[in-house]
Amino acid sequence: MLQNFIDKIRLSFRKEKEPYLCFYRILGFYPHNIRLYNQALLHKSSFVRSEKGKLINNERLEFLGDAVLDAIVAHLVYEHFSVKGEGFLTNTRSKIVQRETLNNLAEGLGLDKLIKSTSHVSSSHNSYLSGNAFEALIGAIYLDRGYKYCMLFIRKRIINKYIDLDKLSRKEVNFKSRLIEWGQKNKVEVVFKLVDQNQDSIGSPIFQSEVQIEGISAGCGKGYSKKESQQLASKLALNKVKDQDFIIQILSIKEQRESETPAGDTETALEDVDVETVAEDTEEV
Repeated sequence: MLQNFIDKIRLSFRKEKEPYLCFYRILGFYPHNIRLYNQALLHKSSFVRSEKGKLINNERLEFLGDAVLDAIVAHLVYEHFSVKGEGFLTNTRSKIVQRETLNNLAEGLGLDKLIKSTSHVSSSHNSYLSGNAFEALIGAIYLDRGYKYCMLFIRKRIINKYIDLDKLSRKEVNFKSRLIEWGQKNKVEVVFKLVDQNQDSIGSPIFQSEVQIEGISAGCGKGYSKKESQQLASKLALNKVKDQDFIIQILSIKEQRESETPAGDTETALEDVDVETVAEDTEEV
């Protein structure tokens, strides 16, 4: 690209070349406002201050990058799957922008090694630290070079290199939805409860959710959002319902619950349920 050639010439006149070269290796083009990219790698625990003495971090860039990333991924998914419906497109997009995928992408780019944070936070926040920096990087690109360069980066450096859209679209990752569908199919009650909410050492919220099936705990999960904690709890519950002893227990409770309902409202009783069939419904999980 002609612009890259011009930027390369400009770089020869700069005193500090390494930061620009570092981001060039990640982005495929040279930054103009290097401060934005440096800020994208600042976790709030780093306590870095601007020249005016104000604390700066990557949270605002993360907010912006999240919105830009959603739009670009939606565009690319829409373009790639030309005959698919809204539900399919939404589901596929969510698989790309989910935290686990963004963490993996950030690590593939080497962002995890460049993030500035305390060592304590680096280890305890590994479920979201890298992914947040990736979103902040998108925000930095958008402010520095505009939407066109964000699209270029996502298409060439992310989708083409790391993501097989066709394969990803067939991958099931929404554990909560799968658990709910399983419960509806087998007519058992599945309830999500927020059992605890507190903060870590730097004030970030931590949520703990529990999945109950017919009032019996089937799994607990912790995360830095309610959604994340529910997904982790659902994943454990999906493994739990493969256990025939657990299935027998919840179906017994279900039978008792239904026996207490008015005549005519009772659903399938325990003796009418094939326990092995209920357990086999989870084999796809």
